[in-house]
Amino acid sequence: MSLLWLVLLPVVGGLLALPLRDRGARWVALGALAAALALVCAVWSAGDGGRVADLSLAWLPQMGIRLHLALDGISFVLIVLTLVLGLLAVLASWTEIRERVGFFHFNLLWTLAGIVGVFLALDLFLFFFFWELMIVPMYLLIAIWGHENRTHASFKFFLFTQAGGLFLFVAILGLVFVHQQATGELTFDHDRLLDTPMSEGVAFWLMLGFFVAFAVKLPAFPLHTWLPDAHTEAPTAGSLVLAGLLLKTGAYGLLRFAIPLFPQASATFAPYAMALGVAGILYGAVLAFGQRDLKRLIAYTSVSHLGFVLLGLYAWNEMALQGVVLQMVAHGLATGGLFVLVGMLSERTHTRDLEKLGGIWDVAPRLGGAGMVLVMAALGLPGLGSFVAEMLILFGTFRVAPVMTALATLGLVCATIYALWIVQRTFHGENRGGWSFADLRAREAGVLAALIGALLWLGLYPQPVFDVARAALASLQGVVSGGHS
Repeated sequence: MSLLWLVLLPVVGGLLALPLRDRGARWVALGALAAALALVCAVWSAGDGGRVADLSLAWLPQMGIRLHLALDGISFVLIVLTLVLGLLAVLASWTEIRERVGFFHFNLLWTLAGIVGVFLALDLFLFFFFWELMIVPMYLLIAIWGHENRTHASFKFFLFTQAGGLFLFVAILGLVFVHQQATGELTFDHDRLLDTPMSEGVAFWLMLGFFVAFAVKLPAFPLHTWLPDAHTEAPTAGSLVLAGLLLKTGAYGLLRFAIPLFPQASATFAPYAMALGVAGILYGAVLAFGQRDLKRLIAYTSVSHLGFVLLGLYAWNEMALQGVVLQMVAHGLATGGLFVLVGMLSERTHTRDLEKLGGIWDVAPRLGGAGMVLVMAALGLPGLGSFVAEMLILFGTFRVAPVMTALATLGLVCATIYALWIVQRTFHGENRGGWSFADLRAREAGVLAALIGALLWLGLYPQPVFDVARAALASLQGVVSGGHS
C-alpha cells in the first residue's frame, strides 16, 4: 500500500491546502511532498534494486482493469525528481503567487500526483487515468496564474494534450482488443500485454498511436508548437513543472510502453523517429536565436535538448538508454532552474525582453553567477549533468546511426552560441533599464543552490543514477530483444 500512498499524499495535501490562505497552504504543500519523498526513499531502500515494490489489486475485474502500481529503478529516479522539483516549485512561488493561494497549491499538488501515478502505473487504463489527471490542473495553473496571453496558451496546451490523449486511448483499446482476440483474456495489464500476437501492420499502427501521444508531450518536432506558448505564459512553478516533469512523461511513455509493447514495429520506425529527434535538436536551437522573450528562448532550447532523448531512445542500447535517463534528470534540473531564475528576474525587473535586460551582474552578482552556471548546464558544459547525458546518447547512437549522430552534434554547437548569448544579453553589457534591486534572498539562493548542487553531482559522479536504473533498463532491453527474436 506504500505505492498507493505515494499518489495519495499529494492528493490529500492538495485537498488540505485548498481552503487555506498564504503560508498555511504553502507549508501544507511542502509537508505533503516531503512526506512522499521520504516514503519513496524508504520503499526503495527496503528493496533489492529490481522491481522493489508491486501492488496489484482488483479494480474493475469484469473489464480486466486492475490497480497495478510498481516501482523500479527508472520509476524511482523520476519520482524523486518529481517530488524534489515539486518542493522547489512551492518555494519558488512563495512570493509570486498572492491570489487564491490555496487553490494554486491544490492544482500544483494534483498535477504532481498525476505525474507520480504515470511513473508508477502498469495497468494501461490506470496509466491513462493518471495521464489525463495531470492535464486539467496544469491547464488551470496556466489559465488562472499565467501572464498576459494565458488564455490562448492554456487552451492550446489543453487541445494538444487532449488530442494526444485521444490517440493514446484508441491505441490502448486497440491493443487490449487484439490481445483478447488472440488469447481470450481481457486485460489492461502491461506485463500481460507484452508479446501479444498480432500482424506487423496492426502492430505498426498501434505503435504509431502510442508514439504520437507521447511525442506530443515530449514534445517532438513537429508536435511541439504548444510548448513555447505554455512556457512563456505559465507562472514560475508551472514552467518548472512543465519543463522538469510533464515533458518527461512523454519520454517515459516511449521507454516503458511504446517500444517494449511493439518492439518490431518500433525497430521499423526507428530511423524516422531518430530523424525527428535530429530535426527537433536543430530546429529548436535555430528558433532559440530568434526569440526576444527569455522564457520563450528557453522553451525552444527544451525542444532541442529533448531531441537527444528521442534519438537515444530509438538507438536502444545500454549506453544510449543510460544517457536518456540521465538527460531526463539533468534537463529537468537545468531548464527548470533557468525558468526559476527567469521568474526571479521578472519579479524584479517586470520584463523578460532581452532588448531591455542587461547589466544585471553589477546589480545582483549572486543572481548573475547562478544564472551563468545554469545556462552552462543547459548547454552541456563538462562537469555538469547534461554533458555526461548527451555524450552517452551520442556515443550510443553512433553505433547504430553515425550520420544522425553527426547531424545531432551541430545542435551542441548551436547550444554553445545561444547559451553565451543569453549570458551576455541578460547579465553583462549596459544597464539599459537602470536596474537597482536586491540580490538573491536566502530562500531563492537555497532553491538555486540545490539545483546547481544536483547538476554538479550528476556531472562529476553520475554513477549512482546508472546503478539505480541499470536493472530496470536491462529488463526493458530483454523484453525488446525477446520481441525481436
